[in-house]
Amino acid sequence: MSRAGEPRRAAVLGSPIAHSLSPAMHRAGYEAAGLVDWRYDAIECTAEALPALVAGLGREWAGLSVTMPGKAAAAAVASGRSHRVEVLGVANTLLRRLDGGWFAENTDVDGVIGSLRAAGVGGSGPVERVLVLGGGGTAAAVLAALAELQSREVTLAGRRPSSVAASAELARTLGLPVTTVGWTEADLDDAARNATLVVSTVPAGTADHLAALLAGVPVLLDVVYHPWPTALAAAGEPGRVTVTGLDMLLHQGLRQFELITDVPAPAAAMRDGLRGASGSDLPLPIG
Repeated sequence: MSRAGEPRRAAVLGSPIAHSLSPAMHRAGYEAAGLVDWRYDAIECTAEALPALVAGLGREWAGLSVTMPGKAAAAAVASGRSHRVEVLGVANTLLRRLDGGWFAENTDVDGVIGSLRAAGVGGSGPVERVLVLGGGGTAAAVLAALAELQSREVTLAGRRPSSVAASAELARTLGLPVTTVGWTEADLDDAARNATLVVSTVPAGTADHLAALLAGVPVLLDVVYHPWPTALAAAGEPGRVTVTGLDMLLHQGLRQFELITDVPAPAAAMRDGLRGASGSDLPLPIG
């Protein structure tokens, strides 16, 4: 794909979509990279409507970002899929193929890996002992990232035994050594004392009762970024490394930008665009 020539289009699909920060981030990238003929929009789209919408897009459409609730539909509509998408069954990125079809990728995994590495975690060796809170779709992307980071020990905890069991099965498929525990402080005591990284994939407020128990874990990745800080983040002991959901959003967006445009992502400009749209003063390291 070229910087000049015919106009190219991209968008984020989801429902509700008005709150999405992706347009500000990607548009900042287009401007900084000189992609003057590119346009990025936000389109309200349910999972049910996604196949027809994607099928009706013209050749000027280079790629799509996909957020909830359309990620499984995005994976299903594609004519080609990455290994990540084949294993996870969900995609957050659709890329136009030369034959006119669509290729599905999951850069949510890159969001986890990139944000941890930018914070100095996982760059020089395996991530040792990880406690993952929650068992939904975000937890699946986290597990895929931990597999790529060659994590040596993963413990899963969540409120719903069925979702934890499904996540444990996925972890085994990914080759991760995994155990499961309950959701009370007593259940989590051993895992909290042994963990080198805790990843919370649960909604704001859900894990507040665990804040004191997990305060000594050296690294926290909390997928929440509003309101901030969460109780988990605020309780951390001095020197803890804390990574946020906004860091994840930035790093998945950087990879997505490069896949869609075939141009290196202007990381600092995209970070500034994301900060401005979110009203955040979080540092958002880019490595």
